[in-house]
Amino acid sequence: MDLESTVKGLHPLEVKVLLNFEKGEDITKNALIERLGYNEGQCNQSFSWLTSKNLLKEKDRIKKTFYELTDLGIKYRKDGTPEERILKLLSEEGPLTISGITEKLGLENRDTGSAYGKLSKDGILSMTDSKEVFIRDKNYREKLKEMRNLLNNFAEDEKKEETSLNPEEIELLKSLSRKRASAKGVFKISEREDVIYRITDFGIKASELLKKSGITGDEIGAVTPEILKKKEWKNKNFRSYNINIPPLRVLLGRKNPYGEFLEKLKDKLSSLGFEEFDGPLVETEFWNCDALYMPQFHSARDIHDVYYLKNPTHAKEIQQPYLNRVAAAHENGWKTGSRGWEYSFDRDFTRKLILRSHGTVLSAKTLTKAKVPGKYFGVVRCFRYDKVDATHLADFYQTEGIVLGENVNLRTLLGLLKMFAEEVAMAKDVRYVPGYFPFTEPSVEVHIKHPVLGWFELGGAGIFRPEVTEPLGIKVPVLAWGLGIDRMALMSLGLEDLRELFSNDIEQVRLRRLK
Repeated sequence: MDLESTVKGLHPLEVKVLLNFEKGEDITKNALIERLGYNEGQCNQSFSWLTSKNLLKEKDRIKKTFYELTDLGIKYRKDGTPEERILKLLSEEGPLTISGITEKLGLENRDTGSAYGKLSKDGILSMTDSKEVFIRDKNYREKLKEMRNLLNNFAEDEKKEETSLNPEEIELLKSLSRKRASAKGVFKISEREDVIYRITDFGIKASELLKKSGITGDEIGAVTPEILKKKEWKNKNFRSYNINIPPLRVLLGRKNPYGEFLEKLKDKLSSLGFEEFDGPLVETEFWNCDALYMPQFHSARDIHDVYYLKNPTHAKEIQQPYLNRVAAAHENGWKTGSRGWEYSFDRDFTRKLILRSHGTVLSAKTLTKAKVPGKYFGVVRCFRYDKVDATHLADFYQTEGIVLGENVNLRTLLGLLKMFAEEVAMAKDVRYVPGYFPFTEPSVEVHIKHPVLGWFELGGAGIFRPEVTEPLGIKVPVLAWGLGIDRMALMSLGLEDLRELFSNDIEQVRLRRLK
């Protein structure tokens, strides 16, 4: 690139960087903020523009890892962890049942169960034949000291860099930090890269030319009424403009490729006789999990850790008679022939408001008004704690569906899954493996092979258990599936990363559309 034309086209942000740093000097974001008063956005713009013109070059990248308390961690530091609170209660009142501990401490069933499981595994708690929990190891305080010291070592809103911590602290922090599909992290991990730049030889020549030309970066770029009124233009120089810049391209409007993919999926299912269902993003624990026979205390529920609403926290009521029937199914099996989960169903917890974590919530609600025989589907946006990578997103789309009828069976279900994998996802290699879901039996998972990413799960399916269907008024077999549409599109559109479906790079979107 010609030096003179490059210098003429420099933005004031670029000019000031070149004039204020010397050859061989490290240039970082913090340096621009301290020396030039730039904000973070201006720093990023300056680095991007200058490197693209070969005026700056990247010297090094320093990766830093930070830990900080989550809201849950702050609560545990102040009020005590469930383990600490349970041990304090038992030391004061003696042996209690799990339900007694839950009631006295105001914990949720799964928190009590999880804490008991950990303390029992560590040999601190045990249970009598009459199901009462007691303290077995009187030296439990020493075993909990490491966790307590770590919590006390973090102030609210404080971030600690990994290099300031010892190996034992780092190991414990990682085990307590929020991970994919876990909403219960006491700490959260964040990573940052500090990039160091230096001026290139071409940049040094540009800097010298700037000084020779008397350009400072304070030149007027636009004449405003304020400048005219105060006559500031008399003592200022104006930025030069390149009148030879080519005009903007005329671009025709096109559909977004992923949006078009979703519409084609809907058209295909509608042409097969399926009726589409939909529902609100905010649901209750009842429809999201309880109506699907997922026990309120069971670890299997962790696969659907969710975002809870801060205000309001609970729905006013749950529709009857479904609440009573589902509660009975959990407690004793109701009229399904099952023994149920044999615990006391929490009718307050079931009213909690959340963002739906899977599309099956709408299948459960549809059962209350479904026709027999009948076929239903939905294209459903879901929200779940997830570590974002090439095949995972924190909010994602599922295609969810059910088929009701006297004669539907596993063979029917496998045929539908084959259609999704081969005709929608356009996968060449497909396999079906046994799976586990609390609400279906039998259950199956569909896996497809991506040419770059390899094998990954497309989704799960199965036949709803009677404990799900009968409390909702259905007496016939019900096939159900929940498949990741994002992952189908990943394969069908020839992409290698789910994030490309939601790219803000319009050029890449246009190129993808033309394929």
